[in-house]
Amino acid sequence: MAEDQLMFPKITEQGLEDLKRRIGVKVGPTVEPWCYEATRDNIRHYAHGIGDDNPLWCEPEYAARTQHGGLVALPSFLFTTSRIISGYVGGLPGVHAMWSGADWNWHKTVHRNDTISTEAHLKDLIEHDTRFAGRAIQQIYHVDFYNQHGDLVADADSWCFRTERDHAREKGTKYAEVKSRAPRLYSERELAEAYELYRNEPVRGAQKRYWEDVAEGEQLPVMLKGPMTVTGFIAYAQGWGGLYIRANKLAWQLVDAHPGAGIKNRFGIPDCPERVHWEEEFALRVGAPGAYDYGPERCSWLTHHMTNWMGDDGFLRRAHCKIRRHNPAGDMLFITGKVLRKYVENGRHLVEIEQEARNQDNELSVLGGGVVELPSRD
Repeated sequence: MAEDQLMFPKITEQGLEDLKRRIGVKVGPTVEPWCYEATRDNIRHYAHGIGDDNPLWCEPEYAARTQHGGLVALPSFLFTTSRIISGYVGGLPGVHAMWSGADWNWHKTVHRNDTISTEAHLKDLIEHDTRFAGRAIQQIYHVDFYNQHGDLVADADSWCFRTERDHAREKGTKYAEVKSRAPRLYSERELAEAYELYRNEPVRGAQKRYWEDVAEGEQLPVMLKGPMTVTGFIAYAQGWGGLYIRANKLAWQLVDAHPGAGIKNRFGIPDCPERVHWEEEFALRVGAPGAYDYGPERCSWLTHHMTNWMGDDGFLRRAHCKIRRHNPAGDMLFITGKVLRKYVENGRHLVEIEQEARNQDNELSVLGGGVVELPSRD
């Protein structure tokens, strides 16, 4: 491997000072979002990209019989409508960005054919010392989402960690043990046991879950995601719209305008940094344990867990997630949750949920949770 392929851009003090001057400043026009509108196909493609087959998102005839009167978008669909919330971060060109968490608030349902516009600004920069890559900069953005009527349908903070690829590969200690393991080979029995969770995955659907019937401490059903494959990661990108996935002339235009976005592949061709999600060799070069899942994808799995539980008449008010490690190809993920408390606020009957997800080796992958509004018998 050539020396110039080994050396990636560093975090510099000048780069940080330039970035700090953007805090609080409204982000101007950026790369167009993957989806402007919540069309039938756009909603379905995103739902299927996270493995969510709830008919409320995907089947018009079914959705027409619900209180919504037609298809609605799953809460995490809004990831497709903003490059900022999905991990597009300005500044520090060529420095690796890992989407690492979000805090969401939803105010209104997004209905079929709603048009979504956004406003965003850089909220904060926080420096950390990490096991993955040593010095890391947490870059936090705030985004507001509006429908075609000007109504605020959601707002969210999301953040990426900016890390030095060379340091993560050469000196990072987080995945030293994982990289030394032999590739995991599952037995047919192990796969069959895991797949039983898919076979029996409960989707509450039209069966109302009333607030009065929920008990504090109640466990949510375990949800399986995986086994992780490159095919699965690409399926997500199809629905979500990769930030840098471009072809031919459009790929050249991106790299021509933003040279730091083009990282040479084994042919010497500038290629997109997102290939860490499907190219094992490149993922290892940036310090990851292998090709791995997308951050917004994992956040969406947690919201999927809650929407399955709440049913068609529930409304996901809030959700949060903090990513703790990569999920490389070959991993399974088991999402668990429980009811922390139930309460009434401003006339709304609310349930607070705590979640976590661990892999097949019981290693913590993500922490999360949210607040669900449920119908009341009163």
